[in-house]
Amino acid sequence: MSHSNTKTDRAQEAEARNIYIVDHRVSPEHQAIRTGHKGGVLWLTGLSGSGKSTVGLGLEQALHQLGYQAYVLDGDNVRAGLNKDLGFSPQDRSENIRRIAEVAALFAQSGTLVVTAFISPYQEDRDIAREIIGEGFHEVYVEASLDVCENRDPKGLYKRARAGEIPEFTGISAPYEAPDNPELIINTGEQDIEASVHSALDHVEEYFTLDQNRLRVVA
Repeated sequence: MSHSNTKTDRAQEAEARNIYIVDHRVSPEHQAIRTGHKGGVLWLTGLSGSGKSTVGLGLEQALHQLGYQAYVLDGDNVRAGLNKDLGFSPQDRSENIRRIAEVAALFAQSGTLVVTAFISPYQEDRDIAREIIGEGFHEVYVEASLDVCENRDPKGLYKRARAGEIPEFTGISAPYEAPDNPELIINTGEQDIEASVHSALDHVEEYFTLDQNRLRVVA
């Protein structure tokens, strides 16, 4: 399925329903000049237990210390509110990702660096998120083998999935499609969280920061 015309199709659909996009008076470029960085989305994807939320929250803290405007969208938090009506079927997973991408795109347009931490197991759904968000979308594969993630099992989910208590659990009874060509790979099976956060921070400084001489002090 091709998504090359996704933005055009969405704009045409909105116009057909008498919906017109607000033309903000503060451009993304002006937001970037004020904050010293471009808005965008670091889309962290990986198996449950790979360390997505831990890396994402560590990155958010590091960015805050450096004066960046950053915010984490986490899978559990979003499903507790915005997407509480969705289950875990392939269709609901796709809708979950679509909604998150739309929200993340709005944050990014405001000049915020959004760090999303979602399993987002299907490449097609992540490609749709890329189309929605645009050039500020950076796919980050938080890589850890199933064995590593299952041994960690911080929430006890793998144990329950193995016992048949959780249907359609990614990696056990539902597939996970690793990214085809991510902008960044962070292997949390081979490096600790501190090193993983620094890898993500290096990526932000290379691709999103306007002032490359920004003082870098990370606790």
